Amino acid sequence: MAITLRKQTSDGVVGLDIDGGFVAAAQLNGEGVQRAASRSLESDIVRDGEVLSAERLGDALKDFFRDESLPRHVRLGVANQQIVVRHIEMPKIADQSERDAAIRFQTAETVAMPLDEAVIDYQTVGESTADGGVSHERILVVAARKAMILRLTDAARRAGLKPEGVDLSAFALVRTLAGSSHPDGEARVYCHLGGVANVAVALGSNCLFTRPLTADWEGGDGAVESLAEELRMSIEYYRTQADAPPVRELVLSGPGARIEGLAERVGELIGLAAHAADPLGRMSGAHFPKDEDPYHHTVSLGLALGASE
Repeated sequence: MAITLRKQTSDGVVGLDIDGGFVAAAQLNGEGVQRAASRSLESDIVRDGEVLSAERLGDALKDFFRDESLPRHVRLGVANQQIVVRHIEMPKIADQSERDAAIRFQTAETVAMPLDEAVIDYQTVGESTADGGVSHERILVVAARKAMILRLTDAARRAGLKPEGVDLSAFALVRTLAGSSHPDGEARVYCHLGGVANVAVALGSNCLFTRPLTADWEGGDGAVESLAEELRMSIEYYRTQADAPPVRELVLSGPGARIEGLAERVGELIGLAAHAADPLGRMSGAHFPKDEDPYHHTVSLGLALGASE
């Protein structure tokens, strides 16, 4: 199953975020959030965003979906070190098969991953016209280890679920927090502090850059400094990209965003204005279960939005 970057419409699909410390599921309808549920997950089932035991995860998901009476069609999120995101630029090619072949060729040149061991997807994020009138495309390419994706989808199928797509958690994050806002020329940095510290830079709702961080954000002052340093390096790397829009601010989300003063402290260390996001983002104000922690659902809502848009 390929990483899904393109829009798909599928009514009744549940956005399923397998965070590591918990699993969170969200389903939308025409009026907003139809249902949302989450449950803690034993720490040795998923670690650093990777499934350690598909069998145990499948059993946990089976119990969760049965107990919550959730629909079986799901859109899964992924965020770990087995995913590579790159931008490539190439002349615009009208023939789709030739375009696909050209993108795979350039991906092989820029990604240190054998293509026969990877699943690849891409989307166009910009176009330009070079001297001479030749049109060029800027392509965002995602390559993920096939074995990692299969462990995730195998666990879902073991639970009796039907995966409809696999999306990057970073894209789901931006989808929830940036919504359908129009770009204003300045990018925002989003950092989701869950089982994986995941960073994304987006212009409006268009994700331009993403990578998971290795920092342990829960370990006190030293961890905060480590998180800030990794964020700073990620932003500096983003800025080396051609025509990268300037960064405006830092937005924290996920369970870690509730830590008092964390956003301000990290912002001070990296020199950006920073704040904690409303965890429901564009779904804020919609009906949401009072007994659910909204900080568990920023990504699950974004996954569900990706299925419904």
